[in-house]
Amino acid sequence: MADPVPGVAVASVRGRWILVAVVLGSGIAGIDSAAMNVALAAIGRDLSADFTQLQWTVTGYTLSLAALVLLSGALGDRYGRRRVFLTGVAGFAGASVLCAIAPGIYALIGARSLQGIGGALMLPASLAIIQSSFRPEDRSRAVGIWSGFTGVASLTAPFAAGWLLGLGTWRWIFVINVPVAAVLVLVALRHVPESRQAAPAPIDWAGSLLAVVALAAVTYVLMVTSDWRSAAAAPITATAIAVGACAAFVWHERRSPAPMLPAAVFRSVPFITANLVAFFVYGAFGAFSLVFTIALETISGYSPLEAGSTILPVTIITLALSGPSGQLSARLGPRLQLSAGPVLCAAATLLAARVSAGTGYWTSVIPLECVFGLGIAATVPPLTSTMLYSIPGDHAGIASGMTNAVTRAASLIWIAALPPLAGLSGSAYASAAALRGGYREICVACAAGLALAGALAVLTPARRWPRRPG
Repeated sequence: MADPVPGVAVASVRGRWILVAVVLGSGIAGIDSAAMNVALAAIGRDLSADFTQLQWTVTGYTLSLAALVLLSGALGDRYGRRRVFLTGVAGFAGASVLCAIAPGIYALIGARSLQGIGGALMLPASLAIIQSSFRPEDRSRAVGIWSGFTGVASLTAPFAAGWLLGLGTWRWIFVINVPVAAVLVLVALRHVPESRQAAPAPIDWAGSLLAVVALAAVTYVLMVTSDWRSAAAAPITATAIAVGACAAFVWHERRSPAPMLPAAVFRSVPFITANLVAFFVYGAFGAFSLVFTIALETISGYSPLEAGSTILPVTIITLALSGPSGQLSARLGPRLQLSAGPVLCAAATLLAARVSAGTGYWTSVIPLECVFGLGIAATVPPLTSTMLYSIPGDHAGIASGMTNAVTRAASLIWIAALPPLAGLSGSAYASAAALRGGYREICVACAAGLALAGALAVLTPARRWPRRPG
């Protein structure tokens, strides 16, 4: 079945329900990632885990997601985007139950990795559903709304996680996914149209396997960076596997008749530029989010609820401005917003580096979060639309998959690399003295990455969106 002619208006009843479905899907995939940052200290104490093991509860999820989103995009194009989307929702809910009942840290890491598979199926399909369902003139607005509410879901998660932790256990942050997934399935079955590519290419299974091996090996190598001087066998072996898998992936993709990354995606300068910007933006977001909430709890003495509530200004600003931001960039082009937004986030990150035992809630944390929110609202809608709409239209699933692969892989790499480089390991998350120096180094590194993203954005279109053939 070919893609239906996109004809749904955002303002229509069906359009609103489609947005509800895709926002809920991408939202619950992001909520646990954000909520985990608030819960990490509690999980570490409850399961007697060290900092590296806690890192793996984050990177295990992100690794599965980043490695499989390209495959997921191709699966959606071939077998139906709604079908793949709902399969991901069901898998994510089941894995959430396993997380909630995990008896130890390794069981939790495994369950989180399964969650990542569900997220990998949901996220590309949610964006591809927007492209295939809405009228062309409504797509930028739909992406803006999707970006805003998805961001709000993720940014509200720390506040919700703090509240759930106050009920007595971190396990509630996973239990809550199950009823949300049930509602999502009902909405999607009733209102989301099915769509698929008219002549889908064969699935690149070998490329997918090589991507998983390469990302897993790279992640492991980055997380044991501080042990390289010991010349231990495991890091050396992992490095060899990482280099070999990356080389094999490139070799395979260049020769495959149906590659995961078609040549068309590399012929668009706006698409490549947007992905480079996204690598630094989302990498910095991921690493900063990991340590900021922990720093508020450990260094400043905030409770989980207080630390989570500091996200509310970002939530409100993102909710209010993401839709207009998407419309503005569609009219004027993304360059101005993509240059200014990351710089605002960089400034907020540098302000966050000053967190100390006397850091005030209203005088320091809330103002910097307001600046961060303005930066996110300016950056995310035009970045997402540029990544989606600057390659041929019959590669909707591939474009969406690569968009998610880049953002998730960026977060994975930065989270894996920066803590060991900054000297954070063992029980550093529980000691203000042990955490302070490494935390500040990570903030500075994230600010530098965001500033570089703003500089790279000058290569994106200045006047209007790149027009998609097809």
